[in-house]
Amino acid sequence: MAGRRRSDRALRAKCPSPGRPGVARRDDRRCFWALIAAGRSSWDAAIGVGVSEAVGSRWFREAGGMPPSALGRSSKPPSGRRLSFAEREEIALWRAQGHGVREVARRLGRAPSTISRELRRNAATRSGGLGYRATTAQWHAERAARRPKPAKLVTRPALRAYVQDRLAGAVTAPGGAAVPGPAVPWTGRRHGPRQHRRWASAWSPQQISRRLRLDFPGDQAMRISHEAIYQSLYVQGRGALRRELTACLRTGRALRVPRARTRGRGKSHVAPEVKISERPAEADDRAVPGHWEGDLILGLGSSAVGTLVERTTRFTMLLHLPRMPGHGDGLRPKNGPALAGHGAEAVRDAIARTITTLPQALRRSLTWDQGAEMTEHPRLRMDTGLRVYFCDPHSPWQRGTNENTNGLLRQYFPKGTDLAAHSADDLAAVAAALNARPRKTLGWRTPAEALGAALRSAQTSVATTS
Repeated sequence: MAGRRRSDRALRAKCPSPGRPGVARRDDRRCFWALIAAGRSSWDAAIGVGVSEAVGSRWFREAGGMPPSALGRSSKPPSGRRLSFAEREEIALWRAQGHGVREVARRLGRAPSTISRELRRNAATRSGGLGYRATTAQWHAERAARRPKPAKLVTRPALRAYVQDRLAGAVTAPGGAAVPGPAVPWTGRRHGPRQHRRWASAWSPQQISRRLRLDFPGDQAMRISHEAIYQSLYVQGRGALRRELTACLRTGRALRVPRARTRGRGKSHVAPEVKISERPAEADDRAVPGHWEGDLILGLGSSAVGTLVERTTRFTMLLHLPRMPGHGDGLRPKNGPALAGHGAEAVRDAIARTITTLPQALRRSLTWDQGAEMTEHPRLRMDTGLRVYFCDPHSPWQRGTNENTNGLLRQYFPKGTDLAAHSADDLAAVAAALNARPRKTLGWRTPAEALGAALRSAQTSVATTS
């Protein structure tokens, strides 16, 4: 007996350690996934629960981007039948202070047999003794509570072959020959913009799930839900489908993205205080002139013309956006300047140069879509005093006057033509022609006449005030 190792003298057989005991508790993980569901990044969620960013990233990656069923918001809270991590910490503290099993049980309000069983089953044996540590005990308890169930795609080879063929099968020509498509190596990450993607049959998991019922109407073994396919692709440890097959999905995502995170995405330059809902009410009823709508008309070769339309008078001003030197000369450097002429700085300067020809009373606000060309709107407001507001995504009717005017301008600037061929004088002539047309909504006055009346009214108001 004396010659045996201390680990052999423990009250249970030794077992190889599958890893370091996890110090992050179930409550921490539940809180982590609640923050993820609220739209936080894995790094922010990890900091929010008090663990390192690397641990949060590992939790997110191992779960495939979605919370495990036991930690989701819809899961039931612990019943209290089993010891919690907080109770195990109390047990470890009291045992270190020399209290007996019955005293610990009395303080916790548990049966003595529960404490005795806990100390025997979940003790730390790495040192050869039966020392009790809360983190190690929690780790042993979680391992013992697991009830792994083999996935359908693991136990049913025919079903796995069907799913894999519909998801990642080869694209074939009408004659039956396989067409390999571009050679795209798997990098473990989502494909970048403007990059080749893997060619495959690329059925969605829902299409595969629904088609099984038609192809195998009487075989219940050939059934699987689309969520099970997604989990087999994304969740580490499922082991049925290779992770690189996510490249065959329509999105090509290497990890799933919580819905709240996608809803939280938007243009970084569109803050809540500059959305169209914050625009003054006087701009909606068109009673006060000076509220403008703007947009870009695009043409061949990334050419563009900017348009500004006043909501009350329908007066139109066009922005000359010539191409910058170096456009079309080889490959454009990544994150380099917008050489097509309608980058953020070029649009800001063109608007400032044009709108400052009007008095302050006629440049109250500008409504634009959420295009990246308006990322310099704070500087534009400082330079001109023009408040900028942004429409909601995919809501062109919120700039109806501008959209209607763009349709009229297509008579002069048809789609598919090079708009950079027109000089600033050409644009001024087109704007003058449009502003000289009588409009029914203005009582058959022209926009130029309506703006002239607004200018005279503004000058009279200034003279009266002074």
